[in-house]
Amino acid sequence: MAMFFELSEEQMEINRLARDFTNEEILPVASKYDEEEEFPVDVMDKLRECGLFNLAVPEIYGGPGVDKMTHSLIVEQIARGCAGIATSVEANSLASYPILVGASEELKKKYLHRITYEGQYASFALTEPGAGSDVAGLSTTAERKGDHYILNGDKCFITNASYANYFVVLAKEKGAENKFTAFIVDRDLDGVLIGKKEKKMGLRASNTASVTFEEVAVPVCNRIGNEGDGFKIFMKALSYARPMVGAQAVGIAQGAYDAALAYAKERKQFGKAISQFQSIQFMLADMSMNIEAARLLVHKAVYLLAKGKPSAVNSSYAKCFAADTAMEVASDAVQIFGGNGYIREYPAEKYLRDAKIMQIYEGTNQIQRVVIAKEILA
Repeated sequence: MAMFFELSEEQMEINRLARDFTNEEILPVASKYDEEEEFPVDVMDKLRECGLFNLAVPEIYGGPGVDKMTHSLIVEQIARGCAGIATSVEANSLASYPILVGASEELKKKYLHRITYEGQYASFALTEPGAGSDVAGLSTTAERKGDHYILNGDKCFITNASYANYFVVLAKEKGAENKFTAFIVDRDLDGVLIGKKEKKMGLRASNTASVTFEEVAVPVCNRIGNEGDGFKIFMKALSYARPMVGAQAVGIAQGAYDAALAYAKERKQFGKAISQFQSIQFMLADMSMNIEAARLLVHKAVYLLAKGKPSAVNSSYAKCFAADTAMEVASDAVQIFGGNGYIREYPAEKYLRDAKIMQIYEGTNQIQRVVIAKEILA
């Protein structure tokens, strides 16, 4: 399979735009939003204005219409500045995928236009208290009653839940063992209840909360695809999203590395910069090498996605390796900063806290290894 490693002029230009935006608008405020655990509405608005939002949405529905490689480049740059902000940005993309994959043209226009033209937020509601990696263990139910479905159940760890105008939800059909259906659920429907904001170790600039559905009447016209197609739709949606999680992880690793490299050149011990010590040089060399390897795995997964050949195993390679790299690089960055790395005044500890979730959400790294093992043992 031939792959080309050169970016087009347009891709490089958008990457520069995202890099400059991150340097000017995100890095200076990242610690503030982390410390205050505040949702950065003003940064979101600026990202919309620059066309760096709703990245998964095609131009026909009001999105920027960027290609998948450009999408991943933007996500990496934003995550380099703040992974919490990157996660909040990507929540709209994640919620868009099931709609793009399985919804009617009428639903696509109605709901994608709301997040593009009307500046709304959407959330992807899959995880439940008793169903994380075991998606088939969902307990949220949907029961058809005339021209509505009645939804009951609880979703947890939902990104942007407190700000979402609608939720893309997977539910089990009541009375059916393994029949799942997908829906778009408007926030203002009776019985949609938003829980308290979670207090998190990292990604503090993103909003995370639970969502409860109590006898929520969802119109049949808000069903995504056919009855029973929901699981397939959501899994395909995740195959589009997973490489972008890899891109986020690469961004975190790059940010941690950049901070550590700059500090190593400035920090002096025993009369010289610590970057002159071979032990530090080897750490920096390994960090740089692993980041580049992770980036290439992400770019391969994105390349296949762009070719219309999404690969579960390549997505797992990318997500898993990039997430592990982010943790390792961020941990080494803290070590290079020494005692200062443990202090919130410096950026290293935030990168480490943010990196951990990359090994957990959108498919734990253990699940990614299950996917890879199935492929190599088939």
